[in-house]
Parts: sequence; structure tokens; C-alpha cells
Amino acid sequence: MLESVLQSVGLSKNESEIYLALLKYGELSVSQIATRSGVNRRNSYDCIARLLEKGLVYELLTQREVRYHAVEPSKLSEMIQEKQLQLEKVLPSLELMYRGTPSEKGSVMIYHGIEGWKNYMRDIVKVGEPFYCIGGKGAWMDERVMNFFPHFLSEARRKKIQFNHLFDYEVKEAAHPILKSVGKHFRFLPKGYSAPASIDFFGDRVYICSTLYLGGLGEDSLFTVVKNPVIAESFRTWYRFMWDNCR
Repeated sequence: MLESVLQSVGLSKNESEIYLALLKYGELSVSQIATRSGVNRRNSYDCIARLLEKGLVYELLTQREVRYHAVEPSKLSEMIQEKQLQLEKVLPSLELMYRGTPSEKGSVMIYHGIEGWKNYMRDIVKVGEPFYCIGGKGAWMDERVMNFFPHFLSEARRKKIQFNHLFDYEVKEAAHPILKSVGKHFRFLPKGYSAPASIDFFGDRVYICSTLYLGGLGEDSLFTVVKNPVIAESFRTWYRFMWDNCR
């Protein structure tokens, strides 16, 4: 787990192994680093050079040899903050490039898995239009996005986005906690009409979400995104009919 976290913040696998070895054993020579980390000596030299450049390791000069020591782990947080500042400086330029990209009247995209789910939730906030869902299952509260969910909800409330849900009957039976987070505009589909998918739409977009279950989504979930104002408006019309015929 420690290795995967270090890799997620920008270290290679070998760099992670060496940094952890230095944290665990303290001051080491190159030969000791290779032995303790399991990274061969030749690759260790390159990795140590990169760790020195990143400021995660420093040299200790002795009479016999050069030895190395890890910098305290809080340096990793500084690295992330520095990258965040660099990104914020160029983000306005990137946004201008994105907005300047020619768009079609209709397009289709596919999002995948948990990260795709987060992109879909970001889209809800970015578009800022009333949200509609047919076949809701409370998957916004999947444990894998629970750290993301409070921020999403806060931003949606700040933008005064109204949530409109037609939940599966099972959400009512389970008294799922999602009902306390989405406001008062929800009803339930009749018992026997649940399916492992949902259709969500807002603005000019329709999201067909597959492999969902009560309170979460499967590892192989897909989100087919149709960007077309005519189709989105059609779904809003069909939603009104279903709303009027659900309790």
C-alpha cells in the first residue's frame, strides 16, 4: 500500500522502494540501498539521482564513501502543493483552449469506472442546471467516492442545483441515507421496475449509467454520455410523465 501511494504522487516503483528503505533503515550506502530495497545497484544510481533532484534524499559525505538519507515525509506534501500551484497558474490557459475547441451539436463519450463516476459528478456541478434521474440507487454514496461526495454536494448547493429523482423502490425499502441529501424532489418507481442501470440528464447531456446496484456501482461500470439538447429535452418530457405516475 505504501508503495502505491508513493507512486500516485509521482515516484516510480523503484524510487518508492528506495525511499521506503531509507526511511526504514536510515543512512545507507548505494550497495546497502540495493540490498535493502531490492533494486539492483545499476538502477539504484539513477533512482537516487532522481530522488536527490526531487529533494526527497540528501547525501552524507564520509571519508570512505557517499551515503544517503531520506528527507522527512512531509516533503511529499510540499511536492503535491507545488504541483497544485503550477497547475493553477496554467489552468486559465487550458480552460481557454478547451472552450475554443469546436463543438458539435451532438456527441457521444464514454466514462469508465470510479474515475468516470467522479467526472460525471463534476459535470453536474460544472453544467449547473437542474438534475434529473430515472432509476436512482443512491450510488452517489458509494464508499469509494465518499471522500468526494461532501465537496460535490457543497458545490451543488452553492450553485442551487435542484435534484429531481425517480428512485428504485429498493431505495425506499432500505431508507437509504441518500434521501436526506437530495432535497425533497424525489419519488419512487413501482416495485418490480428496478434495473441495474439509470438514466441521468441535465442541461444538454444524458448519462446512461450501467452496472449499478443499491448504494454503489460495479467495477466495470460504464457511462455513455450523449450531448444533444434535443435528446436531453425529450428525456425531461418523459420524466414528467413518469413523475406524474409515481407516488
